[in-house]
Amino acid sequence: MATFEKAQPGTCLIGRAKHGADLLEELTAVCAENNITLGSVTAIGALQKARVGYYNQDTRSYEYLDLDRHLEITALVGNVSLKDDKPIIHAHVSLSDNEGRGFGGHLAPGTIVFACEFVIQSLEGAELCRGLDDETGLPLWKMD
Repeated sequence: MATFEKAQPGTCLIGRAKHGADLLEELTAVCAENNITLGSVTAIGALQKARVGYYNQDTRSYEYLDLDRHLEITALVGNVSLKDDKPIIHAHVSLSDNEGRGFGGHLAPGTIVFACEFVIQSLEGAELCRGLDDETGLPLWKMD
């Protein structure tokens, strides 16, 4: 059966990422500056270029796709938790190009903002920290 913690809504931040910023770094900095250590993230917008990851379950390592083109963020969804006592964002992103082709995966550093609007919803009542999960090789939430 799934393991879970209860949490209550806290502060909700809405904003714009800076043009030319690294999207993952920008969102993480907003969380750090506002002491958000648990929450959810959504965003829409456009990118100058993107880097997305795919977790290869056989090799237990990420493979990255660099998309050096203008793209729309059709959806970005993720969560905020702690890793090494610092906020970390784990997000997946769906993208489209000028011909409507879709791309997606794990949001990675190197994704550069053209324009982006975000919502970060903090949560209270639980503290979730990431640690290595032996079964998957991923840094997953440690659930007691």
